[in-house]
Amino acid sequence: MKILITSGGTTEKIDQVRGITNHSTGRLGKQIAERFLAAQHQVTLVTAPSAVKPSVQEGLSVLEISTVADLIETLEPLVKTHDVLIHSMAVSDYTPVYMTDFEEVEHADNLAQFLTKQNTQTKISSQADYQVLFLKKTPKVISLVKQWNPAIKLIGFKLLVNADKKELFQVARNSLNTNQMDYVLANDLAHISAEQHLAYLLDKTKAYKAQTKAEIADLIFEKVTDHD
Repeated sequence: MKILITSGGTTEKIDQVRGITNHSTGRLGKQIAERFLAAQHQVTLVTAPSAVKPSVQEGLSVLEISTVADLIETLEPLVKTHDVLIHSMAVSDYTPVYMTDFEEVEHADNLAQFLTKQNTQTKISSQADYQVLFLKKTPKVISLVKQWNPAIKLIGFKLLVNADKKELFQVARNSLNTNQMDYVLANDLAHISAEQHLAYLLDKTKAYKAQTKAEIADLIFEKVTDHD
């Protein structure tokens, strides 16, 4: 099978030297990719420059992206030519519009004017003690996948923080149904460490538990390849 995996996290530019990113390392995506490569599947890994990656090997293609716009442009043609998408990348929910010092905002008559402004400097001045950053919501990438290829098998991820199991399952299954996923990996940051990664792979009715990144990779492999 042709397996498409996303990993790591996107970075949205504030200017040419600053950006908003997240703490995703890409380790889970790397583990999943290696599990499919070991079984001789073709793997395309779309990932961030800073994310960890499998070693160069036959059957593996690696593409690096930075922003959500880059991700959409890269993913669309790939989704149309792959059998499975495992979307483990942490995608930025917001992207910068305009950054300015607090005084300009404080004395503005209409705050909406800042939503149509753009910074033109290569590096925004750091003279002001306080800066205000205006953000806008990015497109929900996973919601586009089934539009691009209704036949692709789609595994998404849902991360919450300090949620109880009932809430985690409810939020994850809502995302599964909304985005037409086949499975969703539900996990909570409070239960992720170097040694442990407690997670549940959910479909519409069942839940399959894993406690490490290796177990998650094995579980996803089993369901994707129908090795129950």
